[in-house]
Amino acid sequence: MTPNDRKIEALRQRIPSFSCIVGCHDCCGPVTASAEEVARLPVKTEAEHAVALENLSCPYLGQHGCEVYGERPLICRLFGTTPRLLCPNGKRPVYMIDTKVEQDIHHFLANTRQVLL
Repeated sequence: MTPNDRKIEALRQRIPSFSCIVGCHDCCGPVTASAEEVARLPVKTEAEHAVALENLSCPYLGQHGCEVYGERPLICRLFGTTPRLLCPNGKRPVYMIDTKVEQDIHHFLANTRQVLL
């Protein structure tokens, strides 16, 4: 496990969770993720990426929701947990993410190679 993999795991554990509305995919748009996070995901073809981008969606959004939910990138985990990325349906954890944790995540993302999903 690389230092960045360990950092990703540590940051994931500090992001609060909450229940989404079943069937909602309002936050599943094109995002960037670190190369380490993308390496954990199944490979998608260029065509699958192109279709997702054309639809302003994510190539890992399937008929029944996120196909990689357990390995979803940090940016996806942040949606709904911070005032900067509010859920459009008002869902949220009981306690929003600690601002220091959010800063640590943004610092990590800013200092790692990013890949468009």
